[in-house]
Amino acid sequence: MLLFVSKRKASECLNLSDSTLKKYRLQGDWIEGIHWVRINSRCVRYNLALIQDWLHNRGNPNAHLRAIELYQEGLLSHQTRKKQTRS
Repeated sequence: MLLFVSKRKASECLNLSDSTLKKYRLQGDWIEGIHWVRINSRCVRYNLALIQDWLHNRGNPNAHLRAIELYQEGLLSHQTRKKQTRS
């Protein structure tokens, strides 16, 4: 499953122009680290699944917040280690 994609791939898959992607980023509609990440000063990657969810749930922000929570819960940094049991 692709999580973060290039500007070109995001534009193609979402049918949005490069300038529209940038507008949503700069206006704060999309959250850095959630909807997009900055790799370096010239490279940005977009979370395709969450942006698609955002587009579908623009009228229902609570539904989109739940999608963000599910995404965050799936990150390795949010996983808890299972206690090892001794035999």
